[in-house]
Order: sequence, then structure tokens, then C-alpha cells
Amino acid sequence: MLLGVNIDHIATLRNARGGVEPDIMTAVRICKSCEVASITTHLREDRRHIKDADVEAIRMLPRVRLNLEMAMTDEMLNIALKLKPHAVCIVPEKRQELTTEGGLDVIGQLDRAKLFAQTLGEKGIEVSFFIDPDIHQISAVSKTSAPFIELHTGKYANTFGTDEEAQSFELLKGAAIFAQNFGIKVNAGHGLNYNNVSRMHEIPDLVELNIGHSIIARAVFVGLEQAVKEMKILCERKKV
Repeated sequence: MLLGVNIDHIATLRNARGGVEPDIMTAVRICKSCEVASITTHLREDRRHIKDADVEAIRMLPRVRLNLEMAMTDEMLNIALKLKPHAVCIVPEKRQELTTEGGLDVIGQLDRAKLFAQTLGEKGIEVSFFIDPDIHQISAVSKTSAPFIELHTGKYANTFGTDEEAQSFELLKGAAIFAQNFGIKVNAGHGLNYNNVSRMHEIPDLVELNIGHSIIARAVFVGLEQAVKEMKILCERKKV
């Protein structure tokens, strides 16, 4: 599996003091040196962490694949069309949430989802929808032109090590296989860490894991380069 590193919480730390440290571009360059598959950023409507200037600067870096997470709004669509990131992951967004709490309701916004997938796809931008492991939502995505989904792994992460883990994991695995039967490629992420990420290898043909918070938390103690390398090894199923 490939590793995409979400650097949002580098920006969270920077914004806590309102200055320029830690520097976002330094973080991106470190991740690049570790040969991660992509850099993921969520440009939220309230700009609570990543700012417009951040994603613009990242996009200008050569040989850095930018995966832009964004809400399904006209503002974000226009930004994506102007910026032309390599990939866009369309996510739900609530102003009051600390982090993304669940998957996007594609069923309830199918016409808009179709429009976004088509409009972005026509510009050569790879589109995915961030959804819960729900076959009905996957069926809805199959009616769009999006080539990818990203499965929300939050429930699995929250139940890891409990009696509910097996059920949560089987939902993820079944959803991935269901999507692949439609020809949809599958990424996954949310709440994955150095302990629970290993079971992702039991899901066939996962393409990429997008992981942020646990890597940045680990980096506080060992440095970002080491934290990224450790997670990359786990994603590649090598022994540390």
C-alpha cells in the first residue's frame, strides 16, 4: 500500500502562535524525501489550519503529488479548478467538528456529486469521495465518474482492540471488495495509527492510506522524518 501524509496538523501547530513555525514547506520536503505517494491537505471553509497560500505553494513544488481534501461547495470547486491539484477527495464538513466525523452522503447529493466528479475529471484531476463503508453509498458513487473512493476507517480505529473490532473491520473489507466489483479503486484513512494500520493489509488491493494525526503526534518525539519512515514501512508491510 502507498502512504499519503496529511500535514494539516503541522499547520494547526503553526497557527496556535500565529507565526510561521513549524514551516509547512519544510514538512512537505521531509515527506518528499521519504518518498511518500502524496501530500494530503484539507482546505477547510474556515481555514482553521491549512491556508490558501499553503496549498498554492505545495502545488508549485516539482514532483510532489497534492491530494486536496475539500467540501462539495462552489468556492472549493473554483479553487480546485484554478489550482489543479493532482487529486481531490470530496469530504463532508461541519464548522463545529474537531475532525471529519463521518463519510459524505453521496446518495442525498447525487446530482451535485456527479457534477463535481465530471467537472474535476475533465480537468485531469483524480476524484475520490470520502465515504463510510456502506454499500449504498458505494452504489451511489458508482453512478458518478469518480475513479476512487476513500473509506472512512474511523469506526474500525475506534473499536480496535475491543470486541467490536472484528465487525468494524469486516465492514471495511466487504465495502472495499464491493467497490472494486464496480471498478472503483479504494483508498482508506481516518484514525489509522502505528498499532491498527497492520490490518489494512488484510483488505485486498487497497491503493493508498492517508494518515496524518498519528504521524504528526509521533513526530513530536522522534522527528517527522523518522515518524514518516516508520509508518511507510508499516504500509509496505516490511519489518521495522
